[in-house]
Amino acid sequence: MIQLAKPFIPDEAFEDLRAVLATGHLIQGPQVERFESLLADYLGISHVILVSSGTAALHLSLAALNVREGDEIIVPAFTFPATANVVELLGATPVLVDIDLSDFCIDPGLIEGKVTKRTRAVVAVHEFGQSADLERILEITRRHGLPLLEDAACALGTEYAGKKAGTWGKVGCFSFHPRKTITTGEGGAVVTDDPDLAARIRSLRNHGIVIHKGIPDFRYAGFNYRMTDLQAALGKSQLSWLPQMIKRRRELAAHYGRRLVPLRWVKAPCELEQRRHSFQTYHILVREGMERDKLKDHLKGHQIETNIGAYALHCLSYFREKYGYPESDFPCAAAAYRRGLALPIGNHVTEEDVSRVVEAISEFCP
Repeated sequence: MIQLAKPFIPDEAFEDLRAVLATGHLIQGPQVERFESLLADYLGISHVILVSSGTAALHLSLAALNVREGDEIIVPAFTFPATANVVELLGATPVLVDIDLSDFCIDPGLIEGKVTKRTRAVVAVHEFGQSADLERILEITRRHGLPLLEDAACALGTEYAGKKAGTWGKVGCFSFHPRKTITTGEGGAVVTDDPDLAARIRSLRNHGIVIHKGIPDFRYAGFNYRMTDLQAALGKSQLSWLPQMIKRRRELAAHYGRRLVPLRWVKAPCELEQRRHSFQTYHILVREGMERDKLKDHLKGHQIETNIGAYALHCLSYFREKYGYPESDFPCAAAAYRRGLALPIGNHVTEEDVSRVVEAISEFCP
């Protein structure tokens, strides 16, 4: 079976994990601090706060921005549900905006029409490791005085105009789920250049605790969203390998692109101007009328694991039933959800594997 994704765990990770176990200090501690420092250097940002998941990163960020009941948060209609779920959990309303099928990210041309007096933030998701159009999005958010939250769960190492995704807005959120290029099993990070926001997020991460002159106090009703030292040691050991892992993904993506050219019914992902794709996911789009799910089953029969890429939120039961969305409201999101397919990519995949995948796809519809 060619797996869709497989974590790359370097040999040094095992020694790092043994060292942590030997100390007996397993919860948030020196390994978390070290991983935070290394990530801050890599991203070129002042503050990194490691947390228990990418979802926790989003939840903490919006809570720290004082999002509350009655507020509206603009989010792309095509993403993993966590992006909008955290808005719901704070009592606010996710306001959906359709995507552009060229990058599967929020369409900047549609954002301004969704801004109201209740809008408190805009969330841009860098889907599949492709940067959203940050220049256009930031022009809109600045004009309206709104913070930009970057959901960079899939985009560690992605760049826009030479600057790392996740570091352009008020706050950025990353995930270290096993499908991501770097994994801590579960885990995530919040990044920002705002020291006050960083301090609030650090406190909210750990039950709302604030230590003043050595005396602990609880200033907020916070969460237990801490990362363990075991997780941090695992992530830290992979960080030095990240440029090499992204380079390998880009090589495999280029090989996919060349092999898929003859298949006119398949749209391969592309790299757009000013953007450096990290290819956390290699997401294709099949022609309208093609049966994506049958293609998925066909590939499974050839021992090739695939999956859908992300979700059209308005097509999911919770959002459809609560807000009464018809599928036609966000046609590009619906198309990406119904016709998109993620193919195997990562250090475990070879050029021969890519050729085998494309050959199997071509057999489905020669």
